[in-house]
Amino acid sequence: MTTIAIVEDNASNMKLIKGVLERAGYQILTMEDADSGIPIIREHLPDLVLMDIHMPGTDGLEATRLLKADSKTRHIPVIAVTARAMEGDREAILAAGCDGYTAKPIRYKEILDMIEQILHGEQDIE
Repeated sequence: MTTIAIVEDNASNMKLIKGVLERAGYQILTMEDADSGIPIIREHLPDLVLMDIHMPGTDGLEATRLLKADSKTRHIPVIAVTARAMEGDREAILAAGCDGYTAKPIRYKEILDMIEQILHGEQDIE
């Protein structure tokens, strides 16, 4: 079974995303911040990470940089989930090593399609 880690500090967003992904057949690991999430990701090695960008402590971009710098986790695709969709954000997100990104509020068909594309090596980052 494909495992997806969700790193999201907003409980409502976490519940919604988790529910959608579970209904789609994914096994889910949840973390409420990057500081607790990075060790869990390193231990469990999920197939993909959905990473909130704006969190207290280590933000999602720095967490992605840390995961991509680690030989044990660099292969794991990371999709950034952000409330920011301003000019320049796309470049910063991709420069941090994210394999894709989506803006909040999340459009569930879009995120499910992106996950499938990335997991099957077919991503075309918009």
